[in-house]
Amino acid sequence: MGKFSDMIWLLLLLGLIGLWLKLSRARELAMAEARRQCERHGLQLLDETVGLRSLRLRRLDGRHVLERCYTFEVSIDGNDREPGRLWLVERRLTGLSLPTIETRIPEPNSATHDTSNVVPLRRLSHDRNSDHRLH
Repeated sequence: MGKFSDMIWLLLLLGLIGLWLKLSRARELAMAEARRQCERHGLQLLDETVGLRSLRLRRLDGRHVLERCYTFEVSIDGNDREPGRLWLVERRLTGLSLPTIETRIPEPNSATHDTSNVVPLRRLSHDRNSDHRLH
């Protein structure tokens, strides 16, 4: 009976080691993808780390798969920290969330300032018979 329980404990230990190795490899893939996306979008990946945030079961291409969400931090100009997230299924990127960035705000110049894409806002006329409030 002792040899059987030892075998169960050994199999459990091997399973945990295998799971740890698989999650480590998945984290390395997420790190490489975060680096690639930061380079693509002109961001600096801070601390060179990603962390597993969540796991969820998702239906993709007609089958249920396990999707992993990783978080990381990026910087636009080196003086800030903004959150980023990416979602992976196996080795495939299924989602990406990076901060909305306005890298350069043009200075308005009266001689060259083009307002053709500006929509003027008008005050809403309040009719006493209708209620324009959101409920």
